[in-house]
Amino acid sequence: MPPIIPADIDIARAATLLPIERIAEKLGIDSEDLEHYGKTKAKISLDLYRRLHENPMGKLILVTAITPTPAGEGKTTTTIGVTDALNRLGRRATCCIREPSLGPCFGIKGGAAGGGYSQVVPMEDINLHFTGDFHAIGVAHNLLAAILDNHISHGNLLRIDPTRVVWKRVVDMNDRALRQIIIGIGGTANGQPRESGYDITVASEVMAIFCLSESLTELKARLGKIIVAYTYDKKPVTAAELKVHGAMAALLKDALKPNLVQTLEHSPAFVHGGPFANIAHGCNSLIATKLSLRLSEYTVTEAGFGADLGAEKFVDIKCRQAGLSPDAVVLVATVRALKMHGGVPKDALEAANALAVEKGMANLLKHVENIKSWGLPVVVAINHFTSDTDEEMAVIQKGCAGVHVKAIRASHWAEGGAGAEDLAQEVVNLTSGAAAQLQYTYPDDLPLWEKVKTVAQRIYGANDIMADAKVRQKFKALEEIGYGALPVCLAKTQYSFSTDPGLRGRPRNFDVPIRDVRVSAGAGFVVVITGDIMTMPGLPKDPAAEIIDIDDEGRITGLS
Repeated sequence: MPPIIPADIDIARAATLLPIERIAEKLGIDSEDLEHYGKTKAKISLDLYRRLHENPMGKLILVTAITPTPAGEGKTTTTIGVTDALNRLGRRATCCIREPSLGPCFGIKGGAAGGGYSQVVPMEDINLHFTGDFHAIGVAHNLLAAILDNHISHGNLLRIDPTRVVWKRVVDMNDRALRQIIIGIGGTANGQPRESGYDITVASEVMAIFCLSESLTELKARLGKIIVAYTYDKKPVTAAELKVHGAMAALLKDALKPNLVQTLEHSPAFVHGGPFANIAHGCNSLIATKLSLRLSEYTVTEAGFGADLGAEKFVDIKCRQAGLSPDAVVLVATVRALKMHGGVPKDALEAANALAVEKGMANLLKHVENIKSWGLPVVVAINHFTSDTDEEMAVIQKGCAGVHVKAIRASHWAEGGAGAEDLAQEVVNLTSGAAAQLQYTYPDDLPLWEKVKTVAQRIYGANDIMADAKVRQKFKALEEIGYGALPVCLAKTQYSFSTDPGLRGRPRNFDVPIRDVRVSAGAGFVVVITGDIMTMPGLPKDPAAEIIDIDDEGRITGLS
C-alpha cells in the first residue's frame, strides 16, 4: 500500500515556518527593506529593486506544461519542487509564481500554492486575500470606470460615444450573471443608461500593466495609455485624458512591491501578480522575476496553462518587453493527463493503458516542438502518481528520447524537493553550457493579422485563421492608429490546441475563428479573442466554495 498523503491544507498547517527575516537573509535582503504582513509574509521595498538594477542576473528556468486536462498536471507544484531540489543540490534558487485568484479558488480549479509537500506557505493566506494586491488592482480598475461614466454624465467634454465604451468593471470572482449588464437605469441622476459588463480581475488590463511595470513612474505612464472608449469621430480616449491615471497609480503603490514568502522547505518564494494566461500574458510580475534573478543563482518561474498559451506569451510578450530569455524549460506532464489526451475518460484513468499514453504523446511532442522552435533547451518532468506503471513511464521516456529530450520521473508532490533532485540536476546540466538564443514566434514588423496567423499555424498547428469583415477592419484600424508593432495575445481555450475544448491530443485540419480584437495599449499588446472564450468565467455546478468552511477557532477547511 502506498503511503497516504494528508490533504494540502493539513500539510501546510503542520509545517514549521521560519520568520520571514530568515528567508530574506538567504537572499541577502536586509530587514530595512522588508515591510511585514505578519510574521511569515513581507513586501520588498522598491528602493532595493532600484539599488540592484545593475546587478548581474542568474539563470531563468521556465516551467510550463502540456495541454491541461481534468486529470491535472501539477505545474505550480513542479515549480516549487524544482526550486527546493535545486537548493538541496547546493544551488541558490528562488521560485516566482503568480498570486491565486479568488474566482478559481471558490470555483473548480482550487488554489495556486502548489500541492502535497511542494507548496508555498502560509497557504491559506496566499489563497485568500494575501497582502491585498488583487483588491488594489480591482479598485484601481473600477475607479477608472467610475470616472469615465462620471465624465459622460457631466457634460462629456471629450465627446465620448457611450455606444463605444470598451472599459468594463471587474470583480475577483467567477460570476456569469455580470458578463452583460445594463448600467445607469433609474433616471438621469444615475448616469446615462448603456450596456456594459464585468470581467474577472485577473483579466483586467490593469493587472497586465501591473505585472509588466518596473517602477511607479512606468506604472503611471502605462495606466495613462489605457484606451477606455472612442469618440463620436472614432478617436481613442485614454485614462490620461480623463486625468485619473495618477490616482490609479496611487492606489497601486504598495501592491507593486513584491511579496516574499517561503516553501515548505524554506526556499525563498516571490508570489506576485496573477494575470490569466488564456486572456492575458499569464506570468508573475516582472519586478518579482528580475529581483529574484539579481538575488539568486536560479530563478524558477511558471507560465499559465499549457505551453501554447502561457509559454508562448512568456516568450513573445514578457521576454520581448523585458529583454529576458529563459535558460531552460521544464515541460510538465503526467501519465494520467496523457491517457486523457489518448482518449481515456477521467473515470478510467487508474487502469494501466500504455497504448493510450502512446497516443496522447502527440500532445506532449507538439509542445516540445514549439519550445525547441524558440531555441530553448527542454526537459520533460513526469509528475509521478502512484498508479503510474513502469510500462507507461517507459512510453513517455522513449517518445521523448526520439526527439532528443530527457523525460525524468519526479515525485516532489509526495517527497518534496528530494523527489525532484534528478530533474533539478538535468536543469543544471541544460544551463551549464552556452546561453540559449531565444527566437520569438514572429518579428515586430509583421502585420497584426499575420502575427495571429503565425501563432495559430506554428504553435497551435492550425490550417488558417478566419474572421468576418468587421473584425478584419478592426485589425487594420489598430495598425492605422499606431499599434501594428505590438505583440499579439491570443485569448483561447486552455483545453486544446484548437478553439474547441473537446479536441484533446494534437488536433489537425482545423481553423481558428477570431471573434474580436482589442488593444491593451498600456500593457503593450493586442488581445485577440478566439472561439467562445470568456473574460468572466462562471462557477461549476458544485463550486469549491460549498466545501470551504471555518470553525470557531478560525481553522479553515476544504481549501485546496
